[in-house]
Amino acid sequence: MRNFLSWLEEKGLLIKVKKLVSTRYEIPALMKKVDGKPIIFENVKGSKFRVAGNLCSSRELLAGGLGVSVQGLLRRIAEAMENPTEPEVVSDGRCFEVVEPLDLTRLPILTHMERDGGPYVTAGVVTVRDPEYGRNISFHRLMLLDEKRFAIRVVEDRDLDLYLKRAGGELDAAITIGNPPSVLVAAATSLSPDVDEYTIANSLKPLKLTKCRTVDLEVPADAEILLEARITKELVEEGPFPDITGTYDIVREQPVVEVRRFTHAKDAIYQAILPGGMEHRILMGLPREPAIYREVGKFCECLDVLLTPGGCSWLHCVVKIKKRNPDDGLKAIEAAFRAHKSLKHVVVVDEDIDIHDPYSVEYAIATRFQASKNLVVVAGKGSSLDPSADQRTRETTKVGVDATIPFDKPREKFLPARIPGYELIRVEDYVSD
Repeated sequence: MRNFLSWLEEKGLLIKVKKLVSTRYEIPALMKKVDGKPIIFENVKGSKFRVAGNLCSSRELLAGGLGVSVQGLLRRIAEAMENPTEPEVVSDGRCFEVVEPLDLTRLPILTHMERDGGPYVTAGVVTVRDPEYGRNISFHRLMLLDEKRFAIRVVEDRDLDLYLKRAGGELDAAITIGNPPSVLVAAATSLSPDVDEYTIANSLKPLKLTKCRTVDLEVPADAEILLEARITKELVEEGPFPDITGTYDIVREQPVVEVRRFTHAKDAIYQAILPGGMEHRILMGLPREPAIYREVGKFCECLDVLLTPGGCSWLHCVVKIKKRNPDDGLKAIEAAFRAHKSLKHVVVVDEDIDIHDPYSVEYAIATRFQASKNLVVVAGKGSSLDPSADQRTRETTKVGVDATIPFDKPREKFLPARIPGYELIRVEDYVSD
């Protein structure tokens, strides 16, 4: 993360706040005011740690952090998923430079919104291991309980939930805060339980891991902050807390994490992700796009995928295909729902539609879609973050819209009329003196 911050500063993209600021509401408010722009708070009330946020809050920023173009971002992540490589393991790391007294209140953990259940760690990447499946990393929000404990949100039927059940309800864990963009992306991917996400991160950008001191786990050697811990069987109420939709998630009984060791880099920087902000949506949503891209590509030619900002980068998706068969659109809808279980609405369009332009997508729906023929409605499990669904059972109704040009009518009937030579005309050539 430190290298990424240096790059942001060199490019003039990093906002620096030198004024004394509070972790309670003030930092989150400022992060929201400049959402989409990286910001670092250098003088935090009651803490020696600086706080950085909004670091990967746009596709352009994330692409810069990975050293790729925006256009190549989806394919780069897809390639890393398909070609994982083992990271180098080193004997030491910056994450061990300072051994801190075990007091989690020393961290500048933010209280974000008015009804939050408490201060929350939002950028924590949790590493665990299963004897059969191996190592796994994932994001989990952590609600501060006291000097040594968090409540951790464990999503049902995801990898950590599976690992915990296989371990009898307790599991050693390592929590890192302040990770490079490659690790953030990898931790947000949704792959089979036996895939080690650190191998995805290493394929995105070379990564060095180091072994923890009190748990049998490896973590990024250059992580800013490391908490060695154990997830226990003890349950407490976790929440309320707003998630990617910006609305409050429900309160649930969730496991307690007991932290055993607290170390960090010299002059460590604490990373915060604004709940429901652009960085949250980019990091959570974008890694799902390659999974949808790959799954749709098994059944038709997939050109591009976007989890739309208006759909919270989680619930709504537009898929662009090159249609070669009459049922390609319907196959793409089915594949998208399989690839991303939380998906609620999906629109499939042709190659001439700009999926990043809502006007263009709406045009396709308006001129190429007939509900009696091209609408798919499915009842099933969706996202627990959707306030309109049953948030405990995740029961919801999903809708697919095939807005591709139908095969039983002439294609030219659906293409906008063109003015010959339009692209060559320059207005200034006609109105200048």
